Amino acid sequence: MPDWDERYAEAEYAYGKEPNDFLAEVADRIPAGRVLCLGEGEGRNAVFLAARGFEVTGVDGSRVGLAKAEALARERGVRIATAVADLDAYAIVPGAWSGIVCLWLHLPLPLRARVHRACVAGLAPGGAFVLEAYTPRQLELGTGGPTEPERLMTLAALRTELAGLDLEVARELDRMVREGRYHDGIGAVVQVLGRKP
Repeated sequence: MPDWDERYAEAEYAYGKEPNDFLAEVADRIPAGRVLCLGEGEGRNAVFLAARGFEVTGVDGSRVGLAKAEALARERGVRIATAVADLDAYAIVPGAWSGIVCLWLHLPLPLRARVHRACVAGLAPGGAFVLEAYTPRQLELGTGGPTEPERLMTLAALRTELAGLDLEVARELDRMVREGRYHDGIGAVVQVLGRKP
């Protein structure tokens, strides 16, 4: 995995300043209120959601990335909260969130399963969970994402890890991903929009 502080120390935004396409597609399906963005990096998704009126907290292990997130929020005239934390130690408060967003958050498998269970518990009734990640086929394409197979996700695995959510969107597909210099080209992805009953 990259050294995230080093990657985010570059002058440009590593993944651009515009939101993830899937998040932009489904943002109006997240209920008003508090949204938690995990692995938020330089803040493009948190800032997009804040501009839509959500109360957003971005969590990331990189202080450098979150400093750029705060700078982007100032540039766009919105406010976000940030928390520097490793996700193996970050407590997601049960029932506290209208939305939880995990975009390109490729954790090691045991931690990922634990975080996903905490996300399900963390949503308020009616809350929405938004995820996009690379699938194992992405290794053949080489247009971004991790090189460790265990960090890649399948829809079948996510159905198990997200038990307790109604999956309103659940698909694997190939799509063009143009997000800065590190996600560029056709990607093999899985997309999920889950709803807490």
